[in-house]
Amino acid sequence: MQEQSWCQRCRLKNRTPENHKISQNTYRVILYKGPAQNTGKLLASDALANWDDGARDVAQANGHSFAATLNDVVGNNNNDVKFLAYNNVPPGIPNVKTKSNGKGFPAARTGYSWPASEIAKGHLLICMTIAKTQINAIAASLFRAEPFVYYNDIPETETPGIPDFKKLAEGQIPTIPPFTISRSIKLTGAGAVSVHIFSKSAKSRYEMYKKVILKGLKKTIKVWSRRDNKLKGDCRVPERNIRLIKSPVEIAGHPTNIEADESNWIVSEPGNIFCFMDKPYAKSQATEPALAACFDQAAIFARFNTIAAQVENCPQ
Repeated sequence: MQEQSWCQRCRLKNRTPENHKISQNTYRVILYKGPAQNTGKLLASDALANWDDGARDVAQANGHSFAATLNDVVGNNNNDVKFLAYNNVPPGIPNVKTKSNGKGFPAARTGYSWPASEIAKGHLLICMTIAKTQINAIAASLFRAEPFVYYNDIPETETPGIPDFKKLAEGQIPTIPPFTISRSIKLTGAGAVSVHIFSKSAKSRYEMYKKVILKGLKKTIKVWSRRDNKLKGDCRVPERNIRLIKSPVEIAGHPTNIEADESNWIVSEPGNIFCFMDKPYAKSQATEPALAACFDQAAIFARFNTIAAQVENCPQ
């Protein structure tokens, strides 16, 4: 359930039971939940030096950051907050098979409900706060990733002059080049972190990790992802290697492994780039749409680079 939320404002809620902050606003929140763990490890923009323990069980409807952040999505709240949501297994819509990457969560306007079947799996949830001026750049990237939009109540009067958002909201798919694009935005808040977004449509037939991300970053990348045993690591081009991270690993004490972890992420070598992707490191994604968002931020990179300390040997 590698969910990315381009939300109005990420919200922190009681990092740990011992922390008596009721709530506060922040600009980036990353929650990494290991397989079979009811709580996750939290990394917030105001405290990036270490992973913090998640406050409560992710299945609970309140008392933790993502329940608080999604409150305006899953609750009615007089419909004051408008949003667009996409998913490849849309909540409450049976027999829909798509190629975008979410797993039946969250359900719009129906209350917070974490799928019980997803506790057994590892998940990476990321919330980013952006300015309205950045929406079209994100929409252009999502448009090429061909998501299934299952909810949208944003009126057209709110999006004049944002043509790619209109295409996205209407469920259009790219039919003419370019079939791959990259866009750069800056998050709101202190530090104004740069985020580079790479996306491709199915028509490009590019292998996402090698032909899009590696080409865009121009650095060696270390990959954490489920694998199909067809795509291997690649060390043939100096300073443009693809190194596969050894499994299992630990997220600040919580174990995870590539068989049970649904997340796909990379770190660069040298730093300071951390990216998350919506497709695994598998040959099949060459014929599928895909998207990656890359943070250029040293502290976030450092936390994930620690997890990625051990890599597999280069193929011979």
